[in-house]
This record gives sequence, structure tokens and C-alpha cells, in this order.
Amino acid sequence: MTVSTEKRCVNKLVVVGIGLIGGSLAAALKQERACREVIGVARREQTCVDAVRLGVCDRAVLSIGDIAAELGAGDVIFIAVPTLTVDKVLADIKAVVSPDVTITDGASVKGSVVAAVCAIYGELPPQFVAGHPIAGSERSGVEASNPDLYRQHRVILTPTAETGAEHLALVEAMWQAVGAEVLMMPVEEHDDVLAATSHLPHAIAYSLVDTLAHDSENENIFRYAAGGFRDFTRIASSDPVMWHDIMKANKTSVLKALDLFAENLSRLRGAIEREDSEQLLGVFTRAKAARDHFTKMLTKQAYSPSMQDKEITYRVQPGGSVSGQLRVPGDKSISHRSIMLGSLADGVTDVEGFLEGEDALATLQAFRDMGVVIEGPDHGRVRIHGVGLHGLQAPPGPLYVGNSGTSMRLLAGLLAGQDFDAELTGDESLSKRPMNRVANPLREMGAEIETAEGGLPPVKIKGGAKLKAINYVMPMASAQVKSCVLLAGLYADGETVVTEPAPTRDHTERMLNGFGYPVAREGATAKLQSGGKLTATAIEVPADISSATFFMVAAAIAPGSDVTLTHVGINPTRVGVINILRLMGADLTLSNEREVGGEPVADIHIKYAPLKGIEIPEDQVPLAIDEFPALFVAAACAEGTTILRGAEELRVKESDRIQVMADGLQTLGVKADPTPDGIVIEGGSFGGGEVESHGDHRIAMSFTVAALRAGGEIVIRNCANVATSFPTFIALAQQAGIALQVEEG
Repeated sequence: MTVSTEKRCVNKLVVVGIGLIGGSLAAALKQERACREVIGVARREQTCVDAVRLGVCDRAVLSIGDIAAELGAGDVIFIAVPTLTVDKVLADIKAVVSPDVTITDGASVKGSVVAAVCAIYGELPPQFVAGHPIAGSERSGVEASNPDLYRQHRVILTPTAETGAEHLALVEAMWQAVGAEVLMMPVEEHDDVLAATSHLPHAIAYSLVDTLAHDSENENIFRYAAGGFRDFTRIASSDPVMWHDIMKANKTSVLKALDLFAENLSRLRGAIEREDSEQLLGVFTRAKAARDHFTKMLTKQAYSPSMQDKEITYRVQPGGSVSGQLRVPGDKSISHRSIMLGSLADGVTDVEGFLEGEDALATLQAFRDMGVVIEGPDHGRVRIHGVGLHGLQAPPGPLYVGNSGTSMRLLAGLLAGQDFDAELTGDESLSKRPMNRVANPLREMGAEIETAEGGLPPVKIKGGAKLKAINYVMPMASAQVKSCVLLAGLYADGETVVTEPAPTRDHTERMLNGFGYPVAREGATAKLQSGGKLTATAIEVPADISSATFFMVAAAIAPGSDVTLTHVGINPTRVGVINILRLMGADLTLSNEREVGGEPVADIHIKYAPLKGIEIPEDQVPLAIDEFPALFVAAACAEGTTILRGAEELRVKESDRIQVMADGLQTLGVKADPTPDGIVIEGGSFGGGEVESHGDHRIAMSFTVAALRAGGEIVIRNCANVATSFPTFIALAQQAGIALQVEEG
């Protein structure tokens, strides 16, 4: 068969075992024109005939020896036979196949295969690459071959130190050519993970159907079975011989998974018998959350990447105005704290308006992992069954908080006072952000904390430390550091005192008081005494002023704009953006001011008015630290020069927000000169262009708003993390009048 070599990654593919798994790979490579020839090897003549007739193979033979002399570098042998017969195939291959030929397999158990290779070859030859495609069907045989079987499915390769780099690269390219995502994993970890996620479910399904088949009422059971039963037991129709082999080959890992399941099933039975509602809810809510996040929890490789792994680009057309009444999502800072303090309270806390963004959901998942029963979120409603200050349980593994610095820093304070060890990890962006700013004061309190080199994540906390209260004078203004120390103070002996150099968000202090835990505030100092308790309460999360900022700036810079933002939190430690916009000449008024759950809220009405450049008062900087990317856009649209000083904190956010905003503004033709602790922006007109957000959600949203005054289209790269703080931004921006298009790549 002559094909174009443009897409070819394999010369000859030899499939030993032309059934569902092997036949589907053969058919897929042929469909993608990614190999020169496919040769099948089968035990039965009829299978060979059928494979060629169906177009799965170009030719087929009964023995690997019939074609071994033809094979060399660039050729791949794929072993797709039942697990316990792999060793016989390997013996046949060793006798006749050149060491230049790449050999791989599709067995569901890797330990037994690697052991067989070692036994037959006396070593692990560089040409062998152990692999396992995570795809299948209850159908079997060459007739079940499906060229799309592996598309958007995972393939796990388990290379060892002996695996040849060129052979590994060829196998990886082969699977990618058929649309699969390739992951790497150690052999032992693969067998443990697959025992839990594949072998155990099959064992349960086979056992369940076998049990019911022996029931005297089985005819009616199967006749009236609903969709859930049919979906779950579908896998009991899989090839019995194959699964017999898998259970024997992976005996140790399967038994471990079965024992764990049996223990949990016994506890569930006890909870049902006792009518223990809280334990039942705990099992069901944790299971639902785990299932919803399955792709993150399947393997370490799937659990540790950024929460948003798609490539998202914003394309925004220039001009226009914004108008209407908008309700932005709940405040992220308050959403985080509602989960934390609700979990540590005695009783049930109901939360309304919870922000269902990735960051706050990371905090919620962390507390579920520590044994807290949390119902929801459901349209912003969450119910937290608090366990008390000393009721958290050791998590099953590292607590992964994605991109959320708030989660990591505040959790460090809470975990410092627990009896169990804990580790906090995050995505690539969070792993570059400094954590010594919380680790150092916690160490002063007696906590045992390790960080990576340079004080970066992961953060490892040794349980059982006896914390002592300290009087901590913060070297920088940071609500996260202040909150971390205060939360650790809940577990410290004595009175914890924190003094900040400038005002920062006081959500933690307000919410602790709301939960009945007294916090004294005197000027720049906050104090709390250990030994108290938190009592469950109801929380209504106000709309996030940081999210509202993008529409405030949009209305302020675009002629003809008129926007009302409802139920926005106007905490005195967060209103810097309002004060700064007013100083720049914005037409901004507050109405319907009130207090909800200890937090002041209001409706914000803003209309277009010409802005002027100002020197931003340094006392406003801590009150607007997260809002500056959007304020830089306002400055670029203002008449005159805007100067910011005292904002070095912006350089250690999700990105270096001073430099990244300066780079983007300069790309659009704005004179923007970064300084070590701020920026100088010359206002005026600017054009279009392509800017890079560096995965920072606030950068992406700020340049989206900028298009309202741009002279040309603005294209913004790497916008996926907008979901971390503002999951409805795209819809609200389009509703308000911004000509935003989203491209996924």
C-alpha cells in the first residue's frame, strides 16, 4: 500500500491478536494514513481472512516468524492478547525479531508483563515499551474493530530506566496519531490505579449480576432494571477470559482494592441500618464530587495540571458601549472563608451566593477531603455540616488547590494546628508564588513547615505541633498573611495579635465574629484568644467588587455607557477601586446601601464620563490591589498621566501584573512605563493587537474591557483561567454589549 509519508509515524505495524484492542489500533492508523502497512498475526486462519476482508489489516499471517525477517527500525509490534498469554507471544518474538524493532503491548496489567519480559529476555530490552490504552467495549473480536476507539481517550505508558528513548518516542507518536492522550506512569502505580478504577468496578459488576442471576426473582429483576443498573452492569458483558486473566495477573492490587471497598461498604450498611443521615450524606456528597472531578483524580498526572487545561483565546471587536443591570458572581474571598469557617463550626451553616468558580471549589474540595460533609453547590447554595475546630480528618493525599493562593495560604494556617500531616499543592502558576510569607510567621508560632526551594509550593505541614500565640507585625500588607496567622491563632496557646502596615481586607475578622468567635480590632491591629468555638450561622455572599470592577471600568471609559451593578460588597477594606475611579472623574454613585451578614453591600451605578490621569494615593493601594489591572485600562483611556507607587505586591500575583499589563498596553500603543513598585501610564488613544495574559484571569478580563476604546481588534491569549474567579464573565460581557468571541484550541 502506497501512502503519503506526511502523517506517517510508523513504518510497519504488526498486530499480534486482531481483536477489539489490536484491530482498533490497526484500523485507526490506516484511517489516519499514519503507517505504511498493517500486518495481523492470529492463531486462526479465519481470523486472518476476516481481518483482511474487513480492511483492518493489509495482510495477516499465523505466526510472527512468517514476517520477522521483514521487520526493522521504525516498525512496531503491538501485542494485544489476553494478559496471561503475553509471555508466550514474547517468547516467539524474542526468537526471531531484531532488537531494532519497537515492541509494545495493550495489557491492562503492567507488572506481570514487565516480569514476563524480564524472565524471557533476562533483562528489560530497550525496544520494549509497556503500555495500556484506557478504552474498550463489551464487544470483542476483529468485527468489533473501531478506528475511533482511542480518540480522546488516554493511553498510559510505563517506561522504565531501560526503555530506549527512540522506542518510547515512536510508541507515543503512534498513539497520538490515533487521537489518544498519552500519559507516563510508573509500573506499580499503574497497577494500583487500574485496580481501583477499572478492575474493581468489573469485579463488582460481574459479582452483582452473578448474585442477581441466582435470585429466585431474577426474571423480574432484569425485566424491570432501570438505566442505572444497565449502565453499570454493561461491563459485565466484557470478555470473561480477558478479565479472568487480569484478576489473576493483578491479584495483589485487586485484593487491596476489594478489601478497601468491602470495608467502606460495611460502613455504609451500618449507616443505613442506624439511619445515620450525616454519614450517608457524607458518602454520597463526597462520591458525587469525586465523580464530577474524575479526570483530575484518576492519576497524579491528571490531578496535578492546571484546573483549566484548554487553550482559550478571546477575540474582541473594537468600540461599542455597555449598559443594563448586572449581577456579578459572589465574592471569592468571602466564598473561601464561608467554607473554611463553616467547616470548623459546630452545626450546619447555610451559604447563599457562593461563587462556583475553580478557586472557591478548590477550597470546598479540600474540606471534603478532610471529612467535612458539604452539600452543593447548587446555584450558589451550599450547606456545610461543621465538624468543630478539632474535627477535621487526615486527607487521603495532598490537598490540591489549583491556582488559588487564598486557599493555600489560609489553609496553611488552619492545618498548622491539626494533629495530622498535610501537604498543599497547586498548579504550575501557583507553584511559582511565594509561601514563606505565611510559612515564616507560622514557624514562629511553633509549626513545622517545609516548602520547596525559595519558599515555593508545595507546602508540607507536620501535624501535632503545639502552637504558641505571637504578636506579629506584618512586613507587608496582605490579607492572606493576616488571615493565615489569625486562623492559626485559633489553635495557639494565648492571644494572637497581628498588626498590618496598611489596611487590608477584613473578611476573616468579620466572619469570625459572625460565627461567634470574638476578634478585637483596634486600628491596624487584630487580636483573638484561643479556646473559643465557632457556631454555625447563615451567610449571604455579596457580589464580588473585584468582578464588578471590570464593568465599572467598562462603563467609565466607553461613551454612551450606563450600568447598574446590584448587591455588590462594599467592605471598607475593598473600596479602593470606587475611590480611585471617583478621583479620576468617574460618574459613580452608590444606592440601596445596607448590611448583610456583617458585610456592607450596595448597588453601584456608573455612567460614562471623561476620565483624567491622577497620582493614585498610596493609602488606596491596599484597598484596590486586585483591581489594578482594570484600573490600568481606565488610566490608558484618561487624559493625562496616571502614576502608581507602593504596589510591589502586584509583581507576585498570578503573574507579574505590573510588567504583564505594561507589555500589553505597549503592544496596543499606550505609553506605559513600569517601575519597581508601580507604573506610569500616559493616557490617550490606542489601537488593537495581540496581547498575552500569561494565564492570569484579571489580565485577560482587563484587556477584554479595553477593546471598548481600542482602534482595532484585540486578541487575548491564554484566557482559560478566567473561570477561576468569574465563571460567567463571557456571558455577562456579551450581555452588556462587549463584542467578545471565544476560540478554543
